Amino acid sequence: MIRVVADIMALILGLWILMYVLDANRANDLVSFVRDAANWLAGWSHDLFTMDTDWLRVLLNYGLPAVVYLLIGHALAARVSRL
Repeated sequence: MIRVVADIMALILGLWILMYVLDANRANDLVSFVRDAANWLAGWSHDLFTMDTDWLRVLLNYGLPAVVYLLIGHALAARVSRL
């Protein structure tokens, strides 16, 4: 279960990166939901990197939390499964 939650969190962040890079319509309800969820999940790393290139800034500021959630979630799930 822990692994699934970590994967979903990383998926939401990755989906937002993809939507941003592809310039998805932000007035769309799905895009708005994904953006809000990604902003909440990446709140601790918001503006950690300040690049001039927008797509690179979004990639780093949302990609880092995705990787962290995957690493911590999978490590925690492996630790719990050994108990």
